[in-house]
Amino acid sequence: MFLASADPAKGEGEFKKCAACHTINQGGANQIGPNLWGVMGNPVAAHAGYSYSDALRGLGGEWNWDAMSSWLKSPKKHAPGNKMSFAGIS
Repeated sequence: MFLASADPAKGEGEFKKCAACHTINQGGANQIGPNLWGVMGNPVAAHAGYSYSDALRGLGGEWNWDAMSSWLKSPKKHAPGNKMSFAGIS
């Protein structure tokens, strides 16, 4: 469902908002937010070396398409009390 209707150019433009706080290259450093290389399919709040909020560490589960979509739409609703200040992507 998500990839079938995806527009890579639009996604690249939207990701510029994320790149203000995150890196995406393999082995990249954490910044204000954790490096995002390979996050999909991995446990939530599991990137080594990053200090996650209690709210995100307590969430459990893994980053799948539904979880990521919910997170990107509204981080504060997806994991109330997390420290990410980004409002979300409408």
